[in-house]
Amino acid sequence: MTAGGLIFIAASRDEQIRAFDKKTGRELWKAPLPAAGFATPSTYSVEGRQYLVIACGGGKIGRKSGDSYVAFALSK
Repeated sequence: MTAGGLIFIAASRDEQIRAFDKKTGRELWKAPLPAAGFATPSTYSVEGRQYLVIACGGGKIGRKSGDSYVAFALSK
């Protein structure tokens, strides 16, 4: 979760990562992944810019396997 109240999750069969508003539960954003993201997303900051990264390994519950890390730059 970010300080601004966004919750990120990618534990779904449809190979998407999503952001939800903590207060309302409303989906605010989603993006495709190269494989299912059955991992906990992490955020980090470099020179004042915040990023979100997730491992996309898939390979569970009949999903294709992958070997990627995907990072997104978060808007200010």
